Amino acid sequence: MSLEESSLNLSGLSGEHNHNHLLSSQEAGWNKLSLIYELEPAGEMPETIALAHVLVVAQGEFQASFHIEEQWHQEEYLQGDVALIPAGTVFPRVAVDRDVPLINLFLPPDVLVNAMGDDTQLELRSQLKVHDPLIQQIALALKTELVTAGEDSQLYADSMATALGVHLLRRYGVNNAVKEYRGGLSNYQLKIVTEYIQGHLDHILNLDLLASLVNISPHYFACLFKQSTGTSPHKYITSCRLAKAKLLLRQNLAIAFVCQEVGFKNQSHFTRVFRQHYQITPKAYQNLF
Repeated sequence: MSLEESSLNLSGLSGEHNHNHLLSSQEAGWNKLSLIYELEPAGEMPETIALAHVLVVAQGEFQASFHIEEQWHQEEYLQGDVALIPAGTVFPRVAVDRDVPLINLFLPPDVLVNAMGDDTQLELRSQLKVHDPLIQQIALALKTELVTAGEDSQLYADSMATALGVHLLRRYGVNNAVKEYRGGLSNYQLKIVTEYIQGHLDHILNLDLLASLVNISPHYFACLFKQSTGTSPHKYITSCRLAKAKLLLRQNLAIAFVCQEVGFKNQSHFTRVFRQHYQITPKAYQNLF
């Protein structure tokens, strides 16, 4: 079963509870995590086994009652509160007292392993309710990126999945310390990566691919790359794409062609990002020359 299929089943499509899915990452091609933004209706959901690590981020206030060990336990949720259900554990029978919007994030277990470059079992502790501003921020950022970037959001989603996985291990891991890395990439490693990026701006560039060029884990790579360049791989690649776009636009090439040549699948997203960086649209910039 795919990540998206397990996400949909866990979020209620396999049962009688009628969820209203407002947004899903299914069409965007995310492969390290899945996002579903839904309107959770008042009522009860049956007990389910979590097939991925599940994070439920409340987008409104509500009360939930969990059926655990033959007893009901009530929790009051505020906007931004988070529930964490690790993969392989039981998502208990639960009833909510009102309709409430939720952001659901699903991370397959191997994302944590691959991010850390470690083949040991990495366990997380269940949390029925926790206030975690970083998880809330990541969930909202992913939702916004999905809405604005669509298919162009893959690299961003991959990077956020790695960052989220590391945060979960640091804060909710069971006997799993996350190492801190210092010193940055070597000049040789940085040259390999940056030359590859410059030569493949029209390709899909993800964190796993870039990390594999220098044979280190995605998390290790992301930390060292930022120490070497002062920015994240995602932001660096975006800057490179936009710089090349400016050169091509000066040659009076079609904007749709330029968009493809610098790796944007969505022309409206390309225009939005270009304007955010340069305070001018690609067309208006081209007309200057």
